[in-house]
Amino acid sequence: MITVENLVKRFGAKCAVDNISFEVKRGEVLGFLGPNGAGKSTTMRIVTGFMPATSGRVTIGGHDVSENPIAAKKLVGYLPESAPSYPDMTVAGFLAWAAEMRGLSGAAKQSALQRVTELCFLQNVLHQSVDTLSKGFRHRTCLAQSLIHDPEVLILDEPTDGLDPNQKHEIRQLIRRMGETKAIVFSTHILEEVEACCSRAIIIDRGRVVTDGTPAQLKAKDDTAGSVTLRVHGVDPATVQAKLSQVVEAGRVTAQADGARVWARVEPRAKGQGGDLASAIADVAHREHWRFDELHTEEGRLDNVFRKITRPDSVRS
Repeated sequence: MITVENLVKRFGAKCAVDNISFEVKRGEVLGFLGPNGAGKSTTMRIVTGFMPATSGRVTIGGHDVSENPIAAKKLVGYLPESAPSYPDMTVAGFLAWAAEMRGLSGAAKQSALQRVTELCFLQNVLHQSVDTLSKGFRHRTCLAQSLIHDPEVLILDEPTDGLDPNQKHEIRQLIRRMGETKAIVFSTHILEEVEACCSRAIIIDRGRVVTDGTPAQLKAKDDTAGSVTLRVHGVDPATVQAKLSQVVEAGRVTAQADGARVWARVEPRAKGQGGDLASAIADVAHREHWRFDELHTEEGRLDNVFRKITRPDSVRS
């Protein structure tokens, strides 16, 4: 549904987007991540046709955004960062206007208004003017306008910005449900949202894609991924370290006292051995008759991966 090829955007001497390429299929929710100034919002503005590219090509549903913009934009719902609205309009009036701008009228318009009102939980504020809304309700109103024409492609820039925890949960659930039939791209600074509703994520840094994969694949890039943690009772740290160091699959082993228990971490000798390593450590614990209350394999953390590949001294290929 979305194809981005060799996208470049320059502002004078600054290259904000540097040869980015990616695809998003129907039924895919793509998390678009990166530090501030990485080029996320600029890329999304170009994909929606809001801003022209310096070079490269974007197609939506097979339509070139620069050559056939109307056909492409008909397929897209766009929620920009700090989305604008008309503060003197009521919520109902604003959404009705958005529906008319999308070519809806009569029964189709009324059906669309009812659908987005329920999707975005706006029933209690329909007759309030936009300028009286809380930040969260204003953001949900702007999200509703992006959904009014039931688009096949959604481009959402910080869709949970300003929402309370309950509202964030509702919107994440909504994105996940819509992602079953639509192609969705959304940017976020909240890494837990990637695990909550994304089937795939891209991290960009300094205008370039630095990694692309499923949340599980990204977490596997963490240095802690595959390490096994063990907490045992009644054994001294030196004994635990010595016994665990004999495990064939084990790499570096650390063990230290933690009150009446010993906390041990065993790194795998090679990536991808997490399951085998945990089984081997469990065998040692049973053979030595250790009493343990924790044994688990680390799956890795997205925040560690994010910091590792976007820090100022990180090397880009």
